[in-house]
Amino acid sequence: MSTQLQEPTNGAAKPSTETRDRVILAVMLIAIGLLAFLSQVIDLPNVGWLILPGLAVIFLLWGLLTREVGLLIPGGILAGLGLGVYLIVGPYAGQIEENQGGIFLLAFSAGWALISLFSLFSKQGFQWWPLIPGAIIALVGVAVMRGGLAMQLLQILGYAWPLALVAVGVYLLLRKRS
Repeated sequence: MSTQLQEPTNGAAKPSTETRDRVILAVMLIAIGLLAFLSQVIDLPNVGWLILPGLAVIFLLWGLLTREVGLLIPGGILAGLGLGVYLIVGPYAGQIEENQGGIFLLAFSAGWALISLFSLFSKQGFQWWPLIPGAIIALVGVAVMRGGLAMQLLQILGYAWPLALVAVGVYLLLRKRS
């Protein structure tokens, strides 16, 4: 990798984007390594809970600093997982299993929404596609919490979606070319 310098308008040398990205990568790798190391050597209760949120913050900051949506994706997913774990082992630890599962899925879906929200600050602009898996995960979470008819509907959809894929595949094979 070369460390070329660009000439800014004020005449002072400024590191290139490549150099800045390399420095950010190095700092993030150091932070991830230190976080993993500390979680192994420090015997604090619940320090493991910090791993997912810590990684989420690292990826989200990295994505925002470089304005790359590709780094926001693992950040949002890890944030949703971290929030879900925190909620079911913390404030909602006493809930019945179905409610805990639903709460976890709703928190996880919030991480997908976070990807879309933070994508507004990326070079690529707003990304709507993370809202699709986020909405599906949220609907499953609500169905799990509601139980009864909602779970039956979820079970039917579980059988129906593979058949829908087969139908679309057959349609694509049999349709006339235009």
